This record gives sequence, C-alpha cells and structure tokens, in this order.
Amino acid sequence: MRRMTQLAKQAPLALAAATLTLGAGIGTAQASDVELPRTLVWSAYPTGTTGYSQAVGIGAVLQNEYGTNLRVVPGRNDIARFEPLRRGRAQFVAGGTEAMSAQEGIRDFGVLNWGPQPVRSGLWNLSDGCSFTMQVHGDSDMHTINDIKGKRVPYVQGAPAPNAGFEYLMNYANLTWDDVEVVELGGYMNMIEAFLDNRLDVKWNACNSATLHRVANAPRGVRFIEFPHDDEEAVARVNAQAPWFVPHVATNVVGVDPGDGLEVFTSPYPLLATYADTDADVVYNLTKAMHLHFDDYQDSAPGMEGWAMDRQAIETSFVPFHEGAVEYFKEVGLWTEAAEENQQQQLRRQEILMEAWETYRETAPTNPEEYAKGWMAARYEALVENDMIPLLERW
Repeated sequence: MRRMTQLAKQAPLALAAATLTLGAGIGTAQASDVELPRTLVWSAYPTGTTGYSQAVGIGAVLQNEYGTNLRVVPGRNDIARFEPLRRGRAQFVAGGTEAMSAQEGIRDFGVLNWGPQPVRSGLWNLSDGCSFTMQVHGDSDMHTINDIKGKRVPYVQGAPAPNAGFEYLMNYANLTWDDVEVVELGGYMNMIEAFLDNRLDVKWNACNSATLHRVANAPRGVRFIEFPHDDEEAVARVNAQAPWFVPHVATNVVGVDPGDGLEVFTSPYPLLATYADTDADVVYNLTKAMHLHFDDYQDSAPGMEGWAMDRQAIETSFVPFHEGAVEYFKEVGLWTEAAEENQQQQLRRQEILMEAWETYRETAPTNPEEYAKGWMAARYEALVENDMIPLLERW
C-alpha cells in the first residue's frame, strides 16, 4: 500500500512535470517516407467543438500532402465516439477523458457490454487553453467553486467523461452531485442551449472552445471559475480520482486577456485514442505526418499548439502508447528508459483490469445495476491488491 500512496501523491505533477524538452536533437524524418491509407476515419465531439475543428484542420493538410481523406464522424457522447472504433468503422477517437474511462471500465464503460478496453494513445493535445473547466453567467454572483452549491448544473446523458470531469472539479471544494441541482440533458449542444436559455447556472467547456464565443457574446456573457493552485489539499482531492487532471495556467481563454492567465486544471484534449490491434503502420505514419506537418496545421483552429511534440507527456502517460507511436518516438530519439518503464506499468494496469473483468463476469449478477456495482468493487480490489491507484471506490 505504501507504493500506491506514493503514486497518488505524485499524480498531480504527472503530466505537468513530464512535458519533455524535445525540440533540439530530434532525429530526422522525411515527409516522402509517409504512407497513409486513402481514407482515415476519426470519431470526435460534435461539429462546432474544438476537437472537431482541429480534426478538420489536420484533415486538410493530410489531403493536401498525401491525398488522404480524413472523415470526421461526430459523436454526441462518449459511447457514440468509441462505438465506431470498437466496431472497426473508425481507426481513432479524437476525444478526451473518455479514453481513460474506457481503459478503466468505469462509468458508462463499466457495464455488461463494455468493460475495460485495450486503449492506446497516439498523439494528444495539451494546449495553452484548457481541456475542461467550469463557466457561469457573466452577470451572476458566482465567483468560486463553492458558489455553485445549490445551483443548476448539467449532467449530459451518455457522456461519462465530461460528467466525470465536472465531478472531479467539484471535489476541489468537497462538493458532490447531492450539493447541486442536476439538470439532465441529451447532448453537448443541448447543454449550450440550456445555458443560453437560462436553464443552467453553470456549464463546462474547453477554455477556447469555438462555442464559447457565442456564449460570451450572449446578453449575460460568461465568466470562468478559477481553481487556485496554492490550495494543495483541494488539488490533491481532484487528482485522487483523476491523476491526468493537472494544475495549469491557461493563457488562451475566450474573453480573458492572455497576460492575465487563468488558474484551472487541464488534461489532454483532443487525445487521439485507438485500440491495441489497430494497424501499427497506420499509427506510425499518422504520428509521423502530424509531427512533420505541425507548422502546416497549427494555425488552422484554436488550440492547435498543443499537438507539438514537446507537449507529449511521454514519460507519464496514464494510457499506454500504441506500438506504432512508440516506434516513431524511438526513431526520432524521444523514447527514454522512463517512458518504457511507464509504458510497461500502464500495460500491466490494463492486463489487471481485463483479468479482473473476465473473472468477475463468471459469477456476476444479471441485473444491470447490481452488475455495475459489483464490478466497481471487483476492479477496486484488483487494483489495490496490485498497489495501483484505484481512482474510484464505488459506482
């Protein structure tokens, strides 16, 4: 248990401390060596979101340089984005925290027909903005996370990742869903409309989401909730359940002067996730193309700077990298002993989760609610027994 406690204490620094200084000394790679299929399919958040806009920008470069058609399939929730990948109809998910939820078999993935998934990372985006944080109406009397108590907050059906993100941030102030008025909504754009229609007091978004411009220009405007980093206990409460949510000063924020900055948390978004059995050549060549042509697409959508190679937390990723991405990192001299050690730890974590899932299924109850509850207990026990951070103790 001592090692698990140490890992939990280190978690808040995991991504922040590991963005390697990669620019100098990277090995050479030639664009002429890239071989991509005629068509690639990514699932992503709906049209108008940061992830969708960035995918379109990257797709334009792939079309111009290699004649590859990047088809972006919008999914309004986490399951909808992962289902095409699972069925082999997409090679990648350009999403966010749902990659962690799928790996862990928690929330909407902790049910009979899902369970822990063999998720792998390609590249990801750690931008100057932030991947996820809270906003309130600009003319409201809400200024801190404590002020959301008793207020109307969103719960988006079929979207475990952002719902979980909201819960992670509530932990900062020791708040739970019982402390707020939950408004259930059918999708991301439903949340935006509900906020604009004054049916919500609080919403969530990336700091520089395209939809925020519309919200900021609405009659009531918008204001961001800050999460001061000097409250170490509050930061630790967030990281106990989400080690990939790290303290971050966002400088690319809709409606906020870049010089002011905003104390928030961030995590990779979009995170280009795939499965372990995805063709390694496809992952390798896409990783190479996105690296070589970064300058060509970095100005095509907000937050593109986060795809830079020096923002890949190669040594501390919570999701293991795909073998194709690892091959490219090795080729250009970025893969380190620390990266390999972390890779093996995360691969072992997935093995433990999948073994626990198969064992649990042998005697699991058929009632969906009882099944999910029993699985959460089984995964918790399996991770703790192996000195790994359990993240969640209950459904």
